[in-house]
Amino acid sequence: MSFPRYPTYKPSGVEWLGEVPEHWEAIEARREIAFLTSGSRGWAEFYSDEGPIFLRIGNLTRDSIRLNLEDIQRVTPPAGVEGDRTEVHEGDVLFSITAYLGSVAVVPGGLERAYVSQHVCLARLANGNLMPDWLAYSVLSASGKAYLEAESYGGTKVQLALDDVKSFPLSLPPIEEQRSLITFLNRETAKIDALIAEQQRLIELLQEKRQAVISHAVTKGLNPHAPMKDSGVEWLGEVPEHWEVKPVKRLIRSIGQGWSPQCENYSVDGGEGWGVLKVGCVNGGAFRSTENKSLPVELDPKPELAIFKDDLLVSRANTRELVGSAAVALQDYPNLLLCDKLYRLRVDCKGAHPQFLSFFLGSREARSQIELEASGASDSMLNISQSAILELPCPAPPADEQVVIVETTNRQQSHLVNLADEAVKVIKLLQERRSALISAAVTGQIDVRGLVLEAEAA
Repeated sequence: MSFPRYPTYKPSGVEWLGEVPEHWEAIEARREIAFLTSGSRGWAEFYSDEGPIFLRIGNLTRDSIRLNLEDIQRVTPPAGVEGDRTEVHEGDVLFSITAYLGSVAVVPGGLERAYVSQHVCLARLANGNLMPDWLAYSVLSASGKAYLEAESYGGTKVQLALDDVKSFPLSLPPIEEQRSLITFLNRETAKIDALIAEQQRLIELLQEKRQAVISHAVTKGLNPHAPMKDSGVEWLGEVPEHWEVKPVKRLIRSIGQGWSPQCENYSVDGGEGWGVLKVGCVNGGAFRSTENKSLPVELDPKPELAIFKDDLLVSRANTRELVGSAAVALQDYPNLLLCDKLYRLRVDCKGAHPQFLSFFLGSREARSQIELEASGASDSMLNISQSAILELPCPAPPADEQVVIVETTNRQQSHLVNLADEAVKVIKLLQERRSALISAAVTGQIDVRGLVLEAEAA
């Protein structure tokens, strides 16, 4: 859908904004900010299961002006800490000032008592010409994010000064026009978000289908008429009569883990330079060589940790849903090194196929045991021990049957993977559409006043 433009424009005088409608202003946020602060250090030791909410960067997003309260931390505010200064009020605009610049949220009415962390900036507006939602949408715009990223400083951990927040450039329509534009953006972004949610649900269903296909193939085989027997393992149930069940340790030649030096925050390209794998390179059951960090030139590489074809990699430490994720390298990567959050299993090809074992580790049955065995103080980082992997009972069909199971399962998965890839593309296009719409609205490139009136009349 195309939208009308305003009749006349003028130069804003601000590099980031370009031209704006003739009757709009171009200002710095400081003109309308009555109070600006960031949180205090030292609150982590007061984390608790009860008490007020402690808002962190993860509670802000780069695609919405709403707070994300799915994962909240609570605190017991200690005496003497500047609680009053960092307590949020309805209508406060929260900015990220360290990582994920451009993340923003407006504090809604009815939110229980909450404070901001040291990495979050709180802007409280004067009761005047600027609406909190307009400032937040301006932060989400392409020009807003470009300004914040340009003004940031630091190396691997970027930061933003509070004065840079004060200097944030924004175009300012009359207050009633802000209301109309905010109404339009709320309505249109909600439609886009609903479409994105549909695609995300489709991806989840496809993933469930993929896992069901894999689980059945590696625990029941491909022949629905094969005689079955009790596996002797309660959670595994019956397996084909001619299959064996062996602990993983009897199907491999070796297991080891790697090295995690301090690396650069970018990946190596192809065969240029040395890279150390990230733990996420095995997420989803497919090995992704691009998930690596560059080894600094002053550090000597360890070629014995290089990745080679048929290496089975298993994540040693990750979230509960991802710990124990497994994938097979399908070619040599002599410049990529194993990190210490990954196990490398070298499979005994006489008794097991690397991909079959990888499929089994990703099956529902194996996942239930891996998640049960994983340990750690927090669900955000759990560990699975070598012994838990090595002792895990695994179905062991004859080697030639494993090859057929792998080939058949790969073919069956191909269609599901393609459908999921298409859904990912649709999500990306919808996200781009939402970003473009916000950017056009807050810089005055579209005139939606009539559209809002028509929608309200209907």
